[in-house]
Amino acid sequence: MEIVLAYLGVALVVALSGVGSAYGVTICGNAAIGAYKKNPAASGSYTALSALPSSQGLYGFVGFFMLQPHVFPGMDMTSAAAVLGAGLALGLVALFSAVRQAKVCANGISAIGAGHNAFGTTMVLAVFPELYAILGLLVLILMAGALPTAA
Repeated sequence: MEIVLAYLGVALVVALSGVGSAYGVTICGNAAIGAYKKNPAASGSYTALSALPSSQGLYGFVGFFMLQPHVFPGMDMTSAAAVLGAGLALGLVALFSAVRQAKVCANGISAIGAGHNAFGTTMVLAVFPELYAILGLLVLILMAGALPTAA
């Protein structure tokens, strides 16, 4: 039972962060397509802003590699619960961070498409939701450092 819970945590960190990134980049991509119709010259800005929510999926991938060595047959329930909790926590934070960051970026893309010079401001504002995903990853790394590994 312990190993199942731990693997669930490992799966959730990858799945939730990946879903957040996939959902986030499509939010931005939809805005970019609409903005491109109005201002095709700014397509580089649209692409750069559309890529930002993809980083949360990478944090989940790092989380996988940090947690995986701590999942082994015979692990105790406390360790399994910690792996599950860390994976779920980062997965949820990354999911919501990616979606909210995408909404900031999509609004910036729309503003650029309307002719406003909003790239720099959008990049700065998009960093704030990203910060929470980074903090979630740091918590996972700290928790993983306190977990036992297979002997």
